[in-house]
Amino acid sequence: MIASTQAGNDLASALHANPLEGAAFPGYPAYSESDRTARHATAIPLMTGHLTDAAHQLDLSATGCHYVATGITQDLADAQANQAKPAQMDTGPALSPAQYDALKALSPGEGKLYESLQRGMGVTRVATHDGTRISIATYRALAKRGLVTADTNTSLFHGQKITVTDHGQQALAQGRPTATPTTRTMAASKPAVVQGARR
Repeated sequence: MIASTQAGNDLASALHANPLEGAAFPGYPAYSESDRTARHATAIPLMTGHLTDAAHQLDLSATGCHYVATGITQDLADAQANQAKPAQMDTGPALSPAQYDALKALSPGEGKLYESLQRGMGVTRVATHDGTRISIATYRALAKRGLVTADTNTSLFHGQKITVTDHGQQALAQGRPTATPTTRTMAASKPAVVQGARR
């Protein structure tokens, strides 16, 4: 934009420096040959300089337009590629059953993060509409992964509304994970000590 504007100014300056002797105007005396030569000698370098600058600015303008057009084309191609991909999100490690249950209990949008006084100290807790107990550690694990957010514009003493994000909804759509059975480690039995017969 700036280069094209400067090119226009250079072209206007070139026209202004032109002696304009192509046609005589009635009522004005004709210039003598010496005057005409002097005017040309002054105007030609000025016009040449302005036209050279205009050509340079137009070249810069064309380069800028090329970059802009290339960027727009690339952005459109990226946008189409992203739309073609299935909506999915890497939620990191799979949710634990407790995290999934907590996320499901918060999904209706009625959960709150609040702070209560216990023995004179503030304790942060999570409240749900159905009374599901959610530890603050579980909530923080979900918030760290971007699955839930709390309305920080509200004081904790009044209760901050908890919202399950789109990523959290995607995690819920994957279904509740099955609990991994704990493998009991059997202690290896010690080999029986065979005592030799005494003689």
